[in-house]
Amino acid sequence: MDYEKDTPFGLGSSDDDKPKEECAIFGVFDPNGEVQASRLTFFGLYTLQHRGQEGCGLASNDGSSGFHVHKGMGLVTQVFKEKTMKQLKGSSCIGHNRYSTVGSSQLTNAQPFVIETLHGPLAIAHNGQLTSTHNLRRQLLENGVGMFTSSDTEVIVQMLARRPPGEDSETPDWEGRIKSLMEYTSAAYSLVIMTKDALFGVRDPFGFRPLCIGEIRPDSPDKKPVYILSSESCAMHTVGADFVRDVAPGEIIRIDKSGVHSSIGATLPPQKKTALCVFEYVYFSRPDSLLDGGRLLVHSVRQDLGRQLAREHPAPDADIVIGVPDSSTPAAIGYALESGLPFTEGLTKNRYIGRTFIAPDQAQRQRTIGLKFNPLVQNLRDKSVVIIDDSIVRGNTLSHLIAMIRQANPKAIHVRISSPPVQHPCFMGVDMSTYEELIGHNHTVEQIRDHIGADSLGYLSIEGMMQVVREGVVDQDKDGHCNACFSGEYPLEIEDLVPIRAAREERERENHRREAKATPDKEAEPAC
Repeated sequence: MDYEKDTPFGLGSSDDDKPKEECAIFGVFDPNGEVQASRLTFFGLYTLQHRGQEGCGLASNDGSSGFHVHKGMGLVTQVFKEKTMKQLKGSSCIGHNRYSTVGSSQLTNAQPFVIETLHGPLAIAHNGQLTSTHNLRRQLLENGVGMFTSSDTEVIVQMLARRPPGEDSETPDWEGRIKSLMEYTSAAYSLVIMTKDALFGVRDPFGFRPLCIGEIRPDSPDKKPVYILSSESCAMHTVGADFVRDVAPGEIIRIDKSGVHSSIGATLPPQKKTALCVFEYVYFSRPDSLLDGGRLLVHSVRQDLGRQLAREHPAPDADIVIGVPDSSTPAAIGYALESGLPFTEGLTKNRYIGRTFIAPDQAQRQRTIGLKFNPLVQNLRDKSVVIIDDSIVRGNTLSHLIAMIRQANPKAIHVRISSPPVQHPCFMGVDMSTYEELIGHNHTVEQIRDHIGADSLGYLSIEGMMQVVREGVVDQDKDGHCNACFSGEYPLEIEDLVPIRAAREERERENHRREAKATPDKEAEPAC
């Protein structure tokens, strides 16, 4: 979350200049009825905290008295305490970490969403952004369905709660309802859905957002595994589960007491490819996560991006390579290995900086980058430094960081970015600003270099990035990646994205209005 912009009392974050992943989802189902699923889900969400820090929630099912729900604004460790966890009983549970794209930053939009239906409670957690939200919401309202929030996830809940024509009123066909939803919208979603009898995992046919399956193997041959659904495989290790496989794009996974069942919910037209977000490799996913069916370790991909960057943009007079901790470290290591330069630490990161409720004054706002990073002066003094970062969105954070490094008196600062210039917004579940705020859309590389204060600047090319990312792809004709934020080539039709763009621009304007109201004496940051 962009604390400085989105909350009146935030101190800001060194990650303000990064794209924001919308959410993390996690689910647990124990067919044996022995584990407290909410505890496993808590630790799963804790591991996935990097995917959303605005709010979180759990919904558990004890099989008798209904669903137990607790949601709150803040980090996982802030929202859930031992007293709360004791109340979240049951052997199945779903959880959610939130960063909002559609829907404002308030508790009513926190997930999971839980409603009562004719066939018992229904709970849903969603990662992504429905591209058809506007039309589906209007359809529901015209049919007399009241909406309590501005979240697209509530649209999904209400669509699934409706009984489709021809369904037996006594026996709900949840798979059928999910398939019906998938016919109305092709993107962008990964879902965990909990009913009184089952847990579902669903991915849109493009596969924009990741979702994987894991198992906690039983000690006894008479017992079934505890099944896990997670946005990333890194959370599997935390809860003691083994990674099994990804949920395939367009697949519906049903987990119940009899085990795991798979069905196809939607398919792409023959001319279309799947489109996993390439930013999962660049920045979003934790480096210990596996992507593309478990074939690619994110850390290794980022090292290879750094190697490719060194081939495309060497720095002949450089002495050392450093990375902006922590997401850029693997790429910095790769750059150093390829270029034959020593990799060292140039910045120390304070990992205990998080949400704060102490209001900074104007001078403090300008020094917030110093709360997160301190330069290692002796490592930088009189050195020609290559500093690796994974992306630039607005350019403001990196400019402050370079000014800080200048205080250590290096001979030169060469900035290398392990992804191409971000030139276009994302409408598939990533908060990637508007065209007006994307520095890569409005300025040349030389103008950006001048703005951030570097001696040289080099971006990885789109071709180089895709060459690295696609090395692990098995079916080159069917499996693809979305790189629209770099290339402007959206997998979906542009007219489907117009309502989302309008909503995003309005939210950005509202953020600016709130920021101006909270800090009326704040000087406008000069444009480059």
